[in-house]
Amino acid sequence: MAGRISDEDIALVRERSPIADIVGEHIQLRNAGGGNLKGLCPFHDEKSPSFNVTPTRGYWYCFGCAEGGDVITFVRRLEHLSFGEAVERLANRAGIQLRYEQGGYVPGREQGERSRLIEAHRAAAEFYASKLSAPDAAIGRKFLSERGFERVDAEHFGVGYAPAEWEALARHLMARGFTSAELIKGGLAKEGRRGPIDRFRGRLVWPIRDITGDVIGFGARKLNDAEDGPKYLNTPESPLYKKSEVLYGVDLAKREISKRSQAVIVEGYTDVMACHLSGVPTAVATCGTAFGEEHIKVLRRLLLDQSGSQGEVIFTFDGDAAGQKAALRAFADEQKFVTQTFVAVQPDGLDPCDLRVRQGEAAVRDLIASREPLFAFAIRSMISRYDVSTNEGRLSALDAAAPIVAGIKDRALRQLYGVDLDRWLGFNNERFVMDRIAEISATAQPRQQSRQRPAGPRKVADLTDPGVRTEAEVLKLAVQRPALLGPGFDAIGPAAFTLPEHVALYKLVMDTGGTAAAGHGGREWVDRLLGGVTDALRGVVTRFAVEELRADVASEERYASAMLAALELVSVVRAIEQLKSRMQRTNPVEEQQDYNRLFGELVALEQQRRVLRERAAGS
Repeated sequence: MAGRISDEDIALVRERSPIADIVGEHIQLRNAGGGNLKGLCPFHDEKSPSFNVTPTRGYWYCFGCAEGGDVITFVRRLEHLSFGEAVERLANRAGIQLRYEQGGYVPGREQGERSRLIEAHRAAAEFYASKLSAPDAAIGRKFLSERGFERVDAEHFGVGYAPAEWEALARHLMARGFTSAELIKGGLAKEGRRGPIDRFRGRLVWPIRDITGDVIGFGARKLNDAEDGPKYLNTPESPLYKKSEVLYGVDLAKREISKRSQAVIVEGYTDVMACHLSGVPTAVATCGTAFGEEHIKVLRRLLLDQSGSQGEVIFTFDGDAAGQKAALRAFADEQKFVTQTFVAVQPDGLDPCDLRVRQGEAAVRDLIASREPLFAFAIRSMISRYDVSTNEGRLSALDAAAPIVAGIKDRALRQLYGVDLDRWLGFNNERFVMDRIAEISATAQPRQQSRQRPAGPRKVADLTDPGVRTEAEVLKLAVQRPALLGPGFDAIGPAAFTLPEHVALYKLVMDTGGTAAAGHGGREWVDRLLGGVTDALRGVVTRFAVEELRADVASEERYASAMLAALELVSVVRAIEQLKSRMQRTNPVEEQQDYNRLFGELVALEQQRRVLRERAAGS
């Protein structure tokens, strides 16, 4: 049984895993003020960034889906790991050797499944790369050389060779302590009659890495066309490898994609290599599957794809019919991007790899620069199927292209492409064309409305009410800047709060020793609050640890005093209303003593209200 990772090592992993760096490997983060960073949430689809990271306290929170946590929680959620596996993954990244209780540390024994499979793939990549220089890999070196790639290029992309033997890799990995079950589960081997046999044999091999740079699978090309088997063979679905989510080259391209706000989608591994070596370092490719929704999510996070962004997604396809069909498939997903989408097609049908060989690296850069908006390409491709020299052909082309134009969500853009469609077909009658598009749009609309919409992300509490907003600000201060509140917060009592989650958080602060025991707050205080809380309350604590205060740093002390006074004021006003109600039910003649006592309390409360109102106005 796996031992428990020591608490000291878990704390060390958190300390040496800066949350901004870990999150920044997966999404583009931008300064959001107040020491916070912001980006598009990796856990739900959104058009505007609501995912916040606070590096100083080491926590993240998404105000769209109400999820949050620390760096370990982020890795767990993103990669579907257990707590121990997430700690091990971060420990490997930080170079920390973990100690395990219940018998101590035994290398390799207590590691989680994912960590073992990652290590096996890393060892396999090293094995394949070392075999590229072997005599029997001459055919693989020739393949690369004919496509303009040198040895240093192969080393940069980790290209290797799988020997044409049944068990070369399996023997190598099992000698290093990996089990046959692990090799089969990871897709590195298949079950043979007498044990595991290599999945890839006699092929050129490209390691496929996730966005953090870990090898999670391989793509392999057949070198001898006379042999059986598909031209390209990929790792099967495994605990590591999900082809619908993987983009080849994303580990190398991610920083340039974020920096340039551009992503180039090509079709093959050699195309990615050719683009990167030609000065287009934003190129990535799908791995044995069509470009789809999960790929879009990865790119949107890297591009910080939001309203007003100037980003570009450029698809490159062959100029043949298959390439046009692929482009039209891409068009179906186009409007899932906020940023602009383009198509770059080489007229002579050359892909980026062949183009680099025949015309040089400048030609690859020119191909990307010659991009055409995807809407225009889709419409033109549809028109090209018809003979527009006849009225019948032009009308058929209009009916075929109209749904594409009608499907454009942006009304102004739809109008402009309607004008272009009229011009391309030669009707010279914009009204006729636009009426036809409107007809198609009206037909499609009922179908769209009848589709069942998936449930959106869980909403957080509505903070539009001024009183509730004041409660939230005071609690944010209690979590982020407890020293600013002083003993006044501890004395206010849970009755000052109205939302159940606010009451629960106040009680948690008090159960943890109150703000008097919090010192200056920071990460240590937040960690203490999170110790042993329920999942629901954990989200509340994380949210208030991350959400930005409404005050400037220079005025935080005055702001804290004003917010606390405003919260006390709400309680005092409530008490005054209750007291007045009691006085109305008290006879001033028959119950003179009680009435006078209530009146005295009212005067004191009114005086307290005036003082608190002045303090609250100090914000």
